[in-house]
Amino acid sequence: MPENRPPRVLISKIGLDGHDRGAKLIVRNLRDAGMEVIYTGLWQTPASTVHAAMQEDVDVIGVSLLSAAHMTIIPEVVRLVAAAGISDTPVVVGGIIPEADKPGLEQAGCAGVFNPGTSSQTIIEAIRDLTRRRRERQARESTPGIETAAGLARALTWVGAGRPVPTTPRPSGASRATSQPASIGITGAPGVGKSTFIGRLARNLRQRGKRVAVIAVDPTSPITGGSLLGDRLRMMQTEPDDGLFVRSLASAGTQGGIAPHVPEAVALFHAAGYDVVLLETVGAGQNDVEVRKVTPRVLLLVMPGAGDAVQFTKAGIVEIASAFVVNKADLPGADRTIRELRETLSDGPGDARPIWPVSALRGEGLDPICDWIEST
Repeated sequence: MPENRPPRVLISKIGLDGHDRGAKLIVRNLRDAGMEVIYTGLWQTPASTVHAAMQEDVDVIGVSLLSAAHMTIIPEVVRLVAAAGISDTPVVVGGIIPEADKPGLEQAGCAGVFNPGTSSQTIIEAIRDLTRRRRERQARESTPGIETAAGLARALTWVGAGRPVPTTPRPSGASRATSQPASIGITGAPGVGKSTFIGRLARNLRQRGKRVAVIAVDPTSPITGGSLLGDRLRMMQTEPDDGLFVRSLASAGTQGGIAPHVPEAVALFHAAGYDVVLLETVGAGQNDVEVRKVTPRVLLLVMPGAGDAVQFTKAGIVEIASAFVVNKADLPGADRTIRELRETLSDGPGDARPIWPVSALRGEGLDPICDWIEST
């Protein structure tokens, strides 16, 4: 596997304290050092942290703690890492940790302990070294299978690096017997609420018995080559759900709002038995239309005040949409946006594309979209 891939790090804030300024500082510093950083946010549990790290196939798990519970939490994280089948993934911890506790944490399997006085450069170098050692071990591995979640996560890394992974499709259960797998692209401008919408939509589909995979693409810095992959922050639940698989990808300079080898990733999820794959693009502009080449149907999210009839008539992203979601429909101006969209579409002969008002934050208006997805 190419060693020039950016280190991939997950930073999790475990515990009940509501302060994440230090964690966010570390996230920015790692991103600016050219790493791909998945940030899971506040109030995570050991189980949710390890579940996310497994799905993301990270090189290092970083835990931020200010609760003085490190001697309890870190051994539990290390135990769960082994139970998840990712024992080659090192765990490091940072926070207010007495020097006297460092040997005990290392004995428990912690690969790095960083006190408040530790410099950012020391942390960056330690993560790079841990990544190098992990990838040296991986270089001796055979092609991963997709029968387990950990194997599927590793296979996604392989295809992302341009390496082929043989797949044998397998059914996911009763839902696969009654319908074909669906791939839905979800796009829209920055700030329209794609991640929150996808999180709610995925949960509704799970309640209908569907196994759901999400591919969430975030931009890569053209300056440092690093990425902050924060979309799953709005999708995670307190308790891990084995029927929901979220994988974050960096755009890596790919144009059009997607990432390299996304079609292969979609195919892997279908082969692994997922009924629905939701592909979230980066914040898109009018000309970011590559998602249509990957998924047969595309949902375009707009929000109140996003444009007028002239904007909706322009070529580009509006043309490729199979249906429209007016998100944040509880805000003023939603009715006008819906009306202008309908008027614009009615001007086109035979244009019967659906328009749905949705409040993702409130979880309202999602059932018709689930029906539409299931109608594949």
